[in-house]
Amino acid sequence: MIGTAPAVEAVIGHLRQNRAVPVYRELLSDLETPVSAYLKLAGDGPAFLLESAEPDESVGRYSFVGSDPYMLVAMRDGTATFTFADGGTETVAYRDPLRVVARQLAKINAVSLPELPAFQGGAIGYLGYEAVESFERLPHTRADDVGLPDVQLMFVDTFVMFDNVSRTQKLVTLAHPSDDPQRSYQEALKRLDQLAERLGSRPASLDHGCGAAGPVETNMSKAEFAAMVRQAKEYIAAGDIIQVVLSQRLKRRLAVHPFAVYRHLRQLNPSPYMYFLQLPDMHVCGASPEMLVRVRGSRMRTVPVAGSRWRGKDRASDDRIAEELLEDEKEVAEHVMLVDLARNDLGRVAVGGSVSVTRLLEVDRFSHVMHIVSHVDGSLSPAKSGVDALRSCFPAGTLSGAPKIRAMEIIDELEPTRRGVYGGAVGYFAYSGDLDTAIGIRTMVVRDGIGYVQAGGGIVADSEAEYEFNESMNKAAALLAAIDRAHGASK
Repeated sequence: MIGTAPAVEAVIGHLRQNRAVPVYRELLSDLETPVSAYLKLAGDGPAFLLESAEPDESVGRYSFVGSDPYMLVAMRDGTATFTFADGGTETVAYRDPLRVVARQLAKINAVSLPELPAFQGGAIGYLGYEAVESFERLPHTRADDVGLPDVQLMFVDTFVMFDNVSRTQKLVTLAHPSDDPQRSYQEALKRLDQLAERLGSRPASLDHGCGAAGPVETNMSKAEFAAMVRQAKEYIAAGDIIQVVLSQRLKRRLAVHPFAVYRHLRQLNPSPYMYFLQLPDMHVCGASPEMLVRVRGSRMRTVPVAGSRWRGKDRASDDRIAEELLEDEKEVAEHVMLVDLARNDLGRVAVGGSVSVTRLLEVDRFSHVMHIVSHVDGSLSPAKSGVDALRSCFPAGTLSGAPKIRAMEIIDELEPTRRGVYGGAVGYFAYSGDLDTAIGIRTMVVRDGIGYVQAGGGIVADSEAEYEFNESMNKAAALLAAIDRAHGASK
């Protein structure tokens, strides 16, 4: 053990000022990994693992693992249901799910320690695509055959943070203000002791089940997909939209634990946002390449990703493919349009004149594919919050289209089923007001033993249905391969 911080005097000082403060214990992590920690902590209740890999395929600096949230909230159709650690529940009505999140975060006035990463406690989970119907006037006629909450979040104040650069792990818990600050501090130390004890146990073995994965089924035929594309192009020709993102959903019955699929996915498709969420009656397993929005203090960033190619077999072919990608006028035009949409989204909540494109049309290379990537940054208006920034950007233009509202109306008309997590957001909201969210793509949702994978692409005036169908299947390929490998490993 390296030590516990901050010093007791500093913690007591914050508590006396009615501020919660993170208390952490630093340990070496050369014998522990985020995956092994998750298997030790998760059990059968709500739990999470957040990881990342950089575009150069190196491991991202921080990983977060936790379980046993002090509160879980599920929101759907205007009703938010809170479930507390003691088993109690409370139900309230809502109009805007993000206001519910903001109110809960505001209940804890927490100090942010500069030596820790941005997430020092808060909410982790997902905001489904259909959550936009709460703050935009949109139709909602698509079939709801899976029955997921629109929003589901775990509120956590005790978790493990891995620093993959220093090869350490920090066990973190919040000490909460009370009439007896010394007792609050001792209770925080006790929680750290309990967390350390659980990490000292043997990892749980996954119940692999038996048998093979089921066949791939889709929510539309290839002919139906082509008809959907044709109708979208008619709307484009009529001037309704410039682009719309249309998708199909695949499903397979699983005979293994979803975490077994995640373990293979993180190896097959390392991505900037990798996540596994264990939630009541469902799991979310993903490796998303695309940030929706990140807020750090007053700085905001969104990262449009549009335009992709498979990696080359060697450096020379890789460079040639990247050059060809940037010379593809259709890909570049679509990307620039989405950059403009991202600028407008941030501009609604930014200080006037602060929004700028800090990277434009650069190629990031991942394990199997390369993408055209841009960065759009801005300064958050003092009158706005990180939650406001997320609302302004939600859902991403790269998963809806342009103009965004009309594109979403057409999605509702043409796609047969609700999207759920696909096209929504997965990530965290910190007590400090910071947040970091990925777009819910390259993601599988598991419910009742069935894994659902959705993928699509942007339809423009010269799109070809055959190409778009194949592209959507390519985007689902890593998850389908991870399912196959997980079942092969269980034999």
